[in-house]
Amino acid sequence: MADFYQNGNITTLHRLAERPIEDLEAELARYSRRRPMSLILPCLYSELEGTALPKIVDALSQVSYLSEIIIGLDGANAAQYDHAYEFFAPLAPRHRLIWNDGPRVQAILERLKAERLAPDRPGKGANVWNCMGYFLASGRGRVLAMHDCDITTYSRDMLARLYYPMVHPNFAFKFSKGYYARVADGHINGRVVRLFMTPLIRALDTVVGSMDYLDFMDSFRYPLSGECAMSDSVAESIRIPSDWGLEVGILAEVHRTYGGNACCQVDIADHYDHKHQAVANHSANTGLAKMSLDIAKALYRKLATYGVTLTPETIRTIKAVYLRNALDAVERFYFDAQINGLTLDRHTEEKTVEVFVESVIKAGDEYVANPMEVPFMPTWNRVRSACPDLLDDFYEAVEADRRERVCG
Repeated sequence: MADFYQNGNITTLHRLAERPIEDLEAELARYSRRRPMSLILPCLYSELEGTALPKIVDALSQVSYLSEIIIGLDGANAAQYDHAYEFFAPLAPRHRLIWNDGPRVQAILERLKAERLAPDRPGKGANVWNCMGYFLASGRGRVLAMHDCDITTYSRDMLARLYYPMVHPNFAFKFSKGYYARVADGHINGRVVRLFMTPLIRALDTVVGSMDYLDFMDSFRYPLSGECAMSDSVAESIRIPSDWGLEVGILAEVHRTYGGNACCQVDIADHYDHKHQAVANHSANTGLAKMSLDIAKALYRKLATYGVTLTPETIRTIKAVYLRNALDAVERFYFDAQINGLTLDRHTEEKTVEVFVESVIKAGDEYVANPMEVPFMPTWNRVRSACPDLLDDFYEAVEADRRERVCG
């Protein structure tokens, strides 16, 4: 049974009872008449060959209240695009497949490059950004939700609970964020949140002083979850990063524009598991090392917008406070694991903290060395202003790919 404690400066919607999914979906179907809902799925072609995405497609084929499902496909050649079209066929006729590597979408991106408005690198952030653009171009939805395609414990209930606070006529939220217990197979997971992000946010609070933004970020129980929902006005007005700082960047933009009262977090699952990243190291520039590096830089850049000056000496002080916080967190989660009969290897946890410590320092050094870096992609409002016809052309490019596949 979940707790009902409200803390921080956002609303928490708990899972206090097991409400039948049929009840939730019937209610959402009624609300969809005034607040039509769209879902975006950013995915790599390789995920079509995994075990999670087929189950997600099967579950979504049973969801009737959605107006559209927008799938952003990365890493696919022409033959793989054809296979992906067949793979997602159970979602027809509501789904649209954006072939990000296809010639038509690439032509749109070239036009954006000419205006210096295109994403500076491929990846999940750019994929999500493209999907947001199509959502705004199609006009089929008023509320947009997204989630990852590697969730091995996916259920329709997760999606319904994510949408609910965004479409209920008596709620006024602009943004909802999913959270859940990261426990699976007898282990406590969620290392980047437990051992990196939360200890770092609290270290920043200690070193630079209390700030509403830091309180806001610390209010989220799982700030790095890939599951969120937002209104169309949010989707067109936020800038998002193109790197692993995507989730942190979205929260920062929502805070900047709307504040805590417009946000909520929703308990969407008793248990959640997905594909796990290796810790790796900074020389490899992959895995959790790369993820933590990008997250730290996103936090540093955000603090700068509030007038916080970060120097090499400040970064090293942050590192020292972070390390103490992280080691304390290892001990607390060890105690939590023991009373619940779960497995937690303290040695492995502390080795992970050692990698994260390097991220705190390296991210600070890179930020100080290049404070002019602009990692955010532009808002779609700005794109519309610079290229008034581009969204219509983007919509037509996706539709042309679809027609060619259907007729070919």
